[in-house]
Amino acid sequence: MGTVVGTVAEIWRYPVKSMAGERVARSAIGERGLHADRMWAVRDVELDTFTTARRWPLLLQCSARFVEDPADRRAEPGDVLDVVVTLPDGTEVASSDAAINDQLSELVGKPARLEPLPSLAEKRLYRTPQATKTDIRRQFALSDDEPLPDFSVFPVRKLAELARYATPVGALYDAYPIHLLTRASLRAMAERAPGSQFDVRRFRPNILIECDGTDLAEFDWCGGRISAPNVSFDAEIPTLRCSIPTRQHSELQVDRDVLRTINAHADHCLGVYANVVTTGMLTEGDPLELEPPTTPSAPGALARSGGAVVKRSALRMVDVLMPRGS
Repeated sequence: MGTVVGTVAEIWRYPVKSMAGERVARSAIGERGLHADRMWAVRDVELDTFTTARRWPLLLQCSARFVEDPADRRAEPGDVLDVVVTLPDGTEVASSDAAINDQLSELVGKPARLEPLPSLAEKRLYRTPQATKTDIRRQFALSDDEPLPDFSVFPVRKLAELARYATPVGALYDAYPIHLLTRASLRAMAERAPGSQFDVRRFRPNILIECDGTDLAEFDWCGGRISAPNVSFDAEIPTLRCSIPTRQHSELQVDRDVLRTINAHADHCLGVYANVVTTGMLTEGDPLELEPPTTPSAPGALARSGGAVVKRSALRMVDVLMPRGS
């Protein structure tokens, strides 16, 4: 038996990658994460790759909803679930309307196309060009004199996958199917930057967890297992934060102090990524139990581990070989 560490406070799914999500009271959880999560994404036509709000922040001011309740659909690669996108000016346009691509292109100022989650046979559609140092600095809101993010928190296999593909093949999430975040972590950051709004919408978790305190509780879960009555997750790694939390989200205005606070007090991370172990139904209010890791996996412990030293040496070599960009 594990120890109760909190309850499910909110559940969020995102019909379109990088657009505002929708809160649901309950959701089926499959191997790909929340049912019908990120069934669409916007393609950068010039680069021929799926893009994100790290590149096109205006996408965060759009929202999307499904035309029909997806509960009875497979919601798997190749199964197209139509959505309605609401643009920043309030205009609504359906994914089935040919005008949507022109409207998205006008919004971001570049050729754009809304595309559904491709089938597994269309592996090429997930490919992405090699990132440059300039591009990474832009996506993580770093100046030229700041070091690149420390990606050593990611397993080497995951890094190799994300270097080749915009998202894992068969999904449109960034790296892992589930993103967990506690209200305790939001409170901890808010205490350190009282002038900033650490609103859950800035951080785009799938599951927001209520637990006691104002510490970064979920960091200590990495390597352990989080279980609700009908589902369970393996907490894998801390979530490395990019520029997205600093951007405008609906009425939440641009706030660069949000990321500065996280960088200074939480080692550039907030929340944790997780994989699905047991599929089933998750409901707001479900209690969550932790089977703790056998060895500490928080960012500080990871930084001191020998494996991380080896991995960082490899990453330094990648840094040297990575094109600078423009």
